[in-house]
Amino acid sequence: MAAVSISLAFSADSLNPSRSAKFGLSSSSRYPSLFSCRSHRSSNVRFAFPPSPHSSSVTTATETGGEEATKSTGSYDFLEESFRTGRFLSNAELEKLKALEGFAYFQELESGSMWVRVMRAEEMDSTVKLLAESFGESMLLPSGYQSVLRFLVKQYLIERREVLPHAVTLVGFYRKKSDSCSSDGEEAEMAGTVEVCFDKRGANASPPSPTPPKESPYVCNMTVKEDLRRRGIGWHLLKASEKLISQLSPSKDVYLHCRMVDGAPFKMYRKAGYEVVKTDTILILLMLQRRKHLMRKKLPPCTIIPSDTVEMLGSDNELTSSANV
Repeated sequence: MAAVSISLAFSADSLNPSRSAKFGLSSSSRYPSLFSCRSHRSSNVRFAFPPSPHSSSVTTATETGGEEATKSTGSYDFLEESFRTGRFLSNAELEKLKALEGFAYFQELESGSMWVRVMRAEEMDSTVKLLAESFGESMLLPSGYQSVLRFLVKQYLIERREVLPHAVTLVGFYRKKSDSCSSDGEEAEMAGTVEVCFDKRGANASPPSPTPPKESPYVCNMTVKEDLRRRGIGWHLLKASEKLISQLSPSKDVYLHCRMVDGAPFKMYRKAGYEVVKTDTILILLMLQRRKHLMRKKLPPCTIIPSDTVEMLGSDNELTSSANV
């Protein structure tokens, strides 16, 4: 059974539904952890106008058959949600929201196919369940604590959606190859998730140590469903995150954390081109935390791709060395 460890810290106020739980999730794809945080909010008021009914369409990904199809819509879901939260957006932020809504990454695997896109509001509960199960597995929590853990994770995801487009949660879907005797393909299922922070406004106020630069992109909270590991899904979640960062962030230095005890994820990150820039000192053990590496990769310049093109990216080889991603 895959082992995943987690450190959880929250106050009694976190369990009060009338108050937002202030915590975050750190980045090891196998071993995420919770830590105190608060989303950055700008004090400057920014204004934006909602799209008219005749505004140009936005391309979004739909999952039909074994291929990615596209459909057009005249409204922006992220834009509407941002106005419901009372946020005013700049023109640059509106363009980023449009790019996020149209982003899709598709990859054929040896055992099936997968695609990655931005988490939608109706998919939050499924994402919460996936994260909470990973954390509960690591903490060996009794089933009765799962409801508390899900509450905390959901509060965190709600808070993170409020900082769109400066940070985003991606979700990956997997469809197993159908049998030769079956005419219908297997049903797709949510296979993993990962969070991407693009800049300082999307960064957590209290990231894990060693502290990454807040103005640089940061990848965290990557997890893959237990029975779908060792299929290359974690590898392509990482590649989808890098592609999105290349398109939306001016900084190409991407950071992430990996615990020293996590051998398989560390090999995956090294294979992807990440290098260790700093490591926790042994004093971190006094805080009942595992020592972690801060890793960095410099992305190549972005190649401009039309916004209505579904991403067909990745290598032909599936990563098999990582046990839990």
